[in-house]
This record gives sequence, C-alpha cells and structure tokens, in this order.
Amino acid sequence: MATRAPRKKAARAAPDPQGAAASAAGAARFVTLRVGNSVLAVPLADVREIVRRPEIVRIPLSPPSLEGLARRHGVVLPVIGLRSVLGLPGAAVDKDARVVVVGHRGQPVGLAVDRVEGIVSVAGARIDRDAGDAGVDAALLAGVIRDPKGGAVAAILDAGPLVERQFADLVRPAAERAAAHDGVAAVAAQAKAAATVGLVTFAVAGQEFALPISDVERIVPHPAEVTRMPKARAHLLGVMALGDGLLPLVGLRELFGLGGSTAEQGRVVVARLGDGAQVGLAVDGVREILRVDPALVAPVPAILAREAEFEDIQSIVRLQGGKRLVSVLSAERMLAHAADVAAALEEHSGGEATMAERGAGGSDEPFVVFRLGEAEYGLPVSAVQEIQRRPKTLSPLPKAPEFVAGLVNLRGAALPVVDLRRILRLGEAVRDERQRVVVLAVREFRAGLIVDSTSGVLRIPADSIEPAPTVTEAQRQLIGRVATLDGQKRMVLLLEVEALFDMEHLAALLETA
Repeated sequence: MATRAPRKKAARAAPDPQGAAASAAGAARFVTLRVGNSVLAVPLADVREIVRRPEIVRIPLSPPSLEGLARRHGVVLPVIGLRSVLGLPGAAVDKDARVVVVGHRGQPVGLAVDRVEGIVSVAGARIDRDAGDAGVDAALLAGVIRDPKGGAVAAILDAGPLVERQFADLVRPAAERAAAHDGVAAVAAQAKAAATVGLVTFAVAGQEFALPISDVERIVPHPAEVTRMPKARAHLLGVMALGDGLLPLVGLRELFGLGGSTAEQGRVVVARLGDGAQVGLAVDGVREILRVDPALVAPVPAILAREAEFEDIQSIVRLQGGKRLVSVLSAERMLAHAADVAAALEEHSGGEATMAERGAGGSDEPFVVFRLGEAEYGLPVSAVQEIQRRPKTLSPLPKAPEFVAGLVNLRGAALPVVDLRRILRLGEAVRDERQRVVVLAVREFRAGLIVDSTSGVLRIPADSIEPAPTVTEAQRQLIGRVATLDGQKRMVLLLEVEALFDMEHLAALLETA
C-alpha cells in the first residue's frame, strides 16, 4: 500500500485547527492503523481515544475475536482483537501495540491493533465507497482511501458492523441488565437464612483456628516487608501495606507461644469489626471455608474461660464426632492486641485514621474468590457451604452433561461435582495439590465446583461492582457482573449462582455457545 503518514506520539486523537480547516475544505480525517500487513483507517470522529495496550482479562464463553475486558476511566472496556477479525495469526504484543477506543451505542469498545500510524486528512475525491478490492470483508468496511492512480491505500473500518458481528448482544438496556441479577439477590437472601455458622479455618504451627466469615475482610499473601514499631511486644509484628493504608499485623504463632515464625509463603487473614477497624493475622495457611451446624459450636468451658490463655477464643467447634476441634478466635480481641500498633500509627499520622481500607458504611459484598487459569472469579459467600480438597477419584454419573465430572461422597451424601473449566470452555488443567472443590448450597440443592485454587474471602465495595458487558448469551447468564479493585489493576469476574444449578438449561445454553 502507499506511503504511510507520519507517526504520532499523542495518546489522544484530538481535533486541531488544521483538521478544522481540512474539514471545511471538503476533506475527511482518519486515524490510520496497521494490523499485520494491512493498513486500516477509522474516521477520527468515531475515535474516543488511543491508549497503550492495558492489562486485559480474558472472559470465558466469548467470541474468539474478543481479547477480554480492560478498565479505562472507571468503565469496563471490551477489547476486540483486529488480528482475529481479519483472520490473522496472533502476534507477540510489543511496545507499539495500541487500543483504539470507539463508541458503539453508548458503550466504549477497544480495537487492539499492532500500531497506530497517524492521522491523515483525505480529500473526498479519494474516498471510494466500493471496497471490493480492499482485501478485507467488505461488510466491515465503509469504503477505501485510494491514491491518485486508483490503488487502495487504506480500508475504512465501519465500527458499527464490526462490533455487532463479533457480539450482537454487547449492549443491553441498563434495566434489563439489572433485572438479570434479581435472581442472584433472591438466592443470596435464601442462603443467608440457612441456620449455619460460616467459618474460615487456618493453620498455625499444626493447630487449627478459625474466624467467623462475617469477621473476615479478605485473605492476602504474607508481605515481603513488615515495618516493626518501637518497643512493640513480640506478637505485634508491625505494620504492612494494604491498598492505600497500613494494617497492624499480629503473629498468631507468637501470640499463642507456639514457636517459630510465619514463613513468607504464609497468609494474612484480615479481620474486620463492625466499625471498619481492621487487623491482620499472620497464619501458616488457610485450610477451608466451612458452614457448620450451630449445635457443633460450644463456648469455651467455664473453668478454662477464666484463664488468660483462653481469652482470645470465643468458642470451640467439634467436627468429625469430636476428633477435630477448631478454636474460633474473637476478632475484637485480635484488634485489642494490635491497639499499641494502631495507637502508634495514629500518633505518627497526626490522629488520622490509618486502619487500612475502613468500611464505607457496610456497603460491600463478601465473595469467595478463586482462580481458573490466569483469571479470578467470585461467588457470594452466602452460597458457599464449604471448600474441600479435590478428591482423588470421582464416581461417574451416567448420562450426565459433559461438564459434570462425577459424584463424591460428602459426609454420607452424594454430591455432584462440576468441572467449571469445562463450563467456561477453558480447557483441561493439570491436576495438582492446589485444586479445590467449592461446595455451593442453594435451598435444597448442593453441588461442587472444581477450581484451580482459592484465594480466600474478599469484601468488595458495592461501587466497585458493575454489570459485565454482554458478549454472548451463555456469558450473560453465567458471568453477569465484574468487580475492579486495587486502583483498577485487579478484575474479578462474578459468577451467577442460580445459573450453575439449572444443569439442563446450562447444558442447552452451552450447546449454542
């Protein structure tokens, strides 16, 4: 194709006085792009901005051309790969890769390209609406830019047909999207009504402790750096960075005199009180999320409750017929242990609140977060009964949908186990020790989901959750919302619980995906 226009370094395709003059003279302005060996053009009026390629999270059950979702200016942005649209093989992303953001029915959409060439002004006489010789599907084009001899210089993309061909359901009315989540709210309300006690259990020096799920804000890796506070007691490990704040850190090994110290590969359980104050508990590892019968929860025996060694324990749970005892800690007592660190922090900051990420009026939702491949997913805590290690064997279930991996005996009851990777078309994973089965319970139904690994419980502020762009009907029903966290650097895809339980409908839905 013809000589390229000079390359521009500006990130935004903004009009300029020369462009206005060109328009007045009957010329049209275009952003020119390179994808493989093809030079394409997009009308400048259709371009909202041009940005360096952002972090992109792949969304399951989406068309091959959809590279995934990105976050831009507080909005979830679907990103279409033009290489895939043009039938070109994928290429390694380099420093020249850009995303051109266009608008489609009010929804911003990103077009991933190899390089942005520049901005050109083209006389109307050089624009030919017959794009039959452009080497690109003419249905996606609004014409071609020709050189003085009649040759094609660049194919002019028509963003509307381009986006709609990839996923016609990309944009739905806001009211319809909101209605899609009514069922989730009803399921959560019913699950919360179940008379069970939710616990997060963790290991400390071979012993097992727990906190009520309602007191757990999140679970994060043990930080590489912890800042000690002067004259602090041994169990006050110091403070760690969490989000935009500082978190007091209590070592449970040191607090209970269990010897040793928490290794850096350990975890930090972030406990939270109703007023938003938080404290981190350094543990060796998180074991399970359980929901137990209240009859199995007993107060600390009175003769022991008077002893200082037991004042941090609010109850004891008897499991496996009394063979397994779990000490349930008091979040309030844990925070009291960190009072010296918190006071030092407030003094250091001039009295400003420094407990990390104080709650915003309780307007958040707790989720169990897990990984499948490179992406993170979330399920409402209210629907999660427990988390177990993946069993070595599963009993086959004849005539079941292909995504049902089999049955497992869970405390005397047969539990169907679903391979979530098969549902989301993610391919088989290599089996390892990190895989877990997340047991869901909704009304009288129970099912297990095989996941690659679990990250723990995370409370997500309501204003960080929004409807996910709809790219296919299967994705719409299974992944209805998306949460963005950590300054928009982290994205969690939120699954619709009710859709996972209607297996006949799910099987039919996936046949058309």
